[in-house]
Amino acid sequence: MKITKDMLIGDVLDMDNSAAEYFLAIGMHCLGCPCSRGESIEDACKAHGTDCDALLQKLNSHFENK
Repeated sequence: MKITKDMLIGDVLDMDNSAAEYFLAIGMHCLGCPCSRGESIEDACKAHGTDCDALLQKLNSHFENK
């Protein structure tokens, strides 16, 4: 499955909670918050001033290697 910018963070974490390390590495330390789990990857990247495409590349690489 390909991770896309419109996917919810919570859905990605439900697929594999070890993917949290990629969110934490870019400063998204609020992963336990119900609001963040319902936020899209794109919206979270905008809120944290992070390059969404770079995060997607890391996440997709992570899931390809599973």
